[in-house]
Amino acid sequence: RGSSFGVSVFNLMNAIMGSGILGLSYAMANTGILGFSILLLIVASLASYSVFLLLNMCTQTAVTTYEDIGLFAFGSTGKVLVAATIITQNIGAMSSYLLIVKSELPGAVAAFLSGDESGSWYLDGRLLLLIASVCIVFPLALLPKIGFLGYTSSLSFFFMVYFALVIMVKKWSIPCPLPLSSAVETLQVSNSTGDCKAKLFHLSKESAYAIPTMAFSFLCHTSVLPIFCELQSPSKSRMQNVAVTGIGLSFLIYFVSALFGYLTFYDKVDSELLQGYSKYLPHDTVIMTVKVAILFAVLLTVPLIHFPARKAVLMVFFSHVPVSWICHILVTLTLNTIVVLFAMYVPDMKHIFGVVGSTTSTCLLFVYPGLFYLKLSREDFLSPQKLGACALVIFGVCVGLLSLVLIIFNWIDQ
Repeated sequence: RGSSFGVSVFNLMNAIMGSGILGLSYAMANTGILGFSILLLIVASLASYSVFLLLNMCTQTAVTTYEDIGLFAFGSTGKVLVAATIITQNIGAMSSYLLIVKSELPGAVAAFLSGDESGSWYLDGRLLLLIASVCIVFPLALLPKIGFLGYTSSLSFFFMVYFALVIMVKKWSIPCPLPLSSAVETLQVSNSTGDCKAKLFHLSKESAYAIPTMAFSFLCHTSVLPIFCELQSPSKSRMQNVAVTGIGLSFLIYFVSALFGYLTFYDKVDSELLQGYSKYLPHDTVIMTVKVAILFAVLLTVPLIHFPARKAVLMVFFSHVPVSWICHILVTLTLNTIVVLFAMYVPDMKHIFGVVGSTTSTCLLFVYPGLFYLKLSREDFLSPQKLGACALVIFGVCVGLLSLVLIIFNWIDQ
């Protein structure tokens, strides 16, 4: 019978919402409320338009995967390019999820302990990350079919909504100026009421991370075509309505959580929003439930992201080799090792959002849909769709390159 309209919207939102929600308050702090609102609206609108182009190409070519659209447009080179981009994107996504485990799991463990046990091995974020990856993520990623996790990971969407509601409520639990905290010696706190004024527009070196973080947060394009195939009474216009509704609701949740996170900490907001609450409300029961919920969602979602990444690796590097358990295990182990190493040694989530968002996310979100449409469509070049596709490619290339260059210069400067 296929999935209903509502279920399809839910599935798409579940594909959109992820770790990006934790970095958007930081993006707002470095662009201002109005600047952030305009940029987020542009990215969401272009994401919706690129879905429209993908659906057009899907109906023209009768294929159901992003990689096959690349194959139709540019042959095996296009297919390999899309697969390699998906691999990199998914590695970045999994790393950002495990970075949450590294930063939040020690605090969650400490909350259940009595007394000061700092320095203990079970409060070491990297060690806890390694244990969680070996004992939970890797075994689940090894499963040949992981359908049951598809249902449990759907809880992550409700956790994101719960997270946004808690951010709204807790805005009034943390005073501004931020209180001095002797427990956090290295924390730079705000001691002037001038720091408690929201900025409408703001530009700094850190602003380079804003659009990549937004692109990372709205990427759902590898899931659009499978959801289209499962839609009840599938049609291009019906699926476009699903996409507009899903992206619109995600925009609303993203904006609310980013706004109230920013209005809580202002310029002192962390690149991973939950860290600020860990500093100022370390024993708050509601914040603890949010942390546990996010950690639960992360540990069940990471194995799911392994599946498309492993499929792309097998497609690119082992297409000539018969499918075997040895190959399955080795590819899974290699991917898991790379992701864990990234999560262990990347110091800040904004670096993952910045690099992955400015490269693979902008390609999958803007560049590839526009480029493939220009190649496959038989319309006149001056038609509205082709002009829109051309603008999408130019926007993606310019924004991606500019953001990446600014981020690299920022690293060199630091």
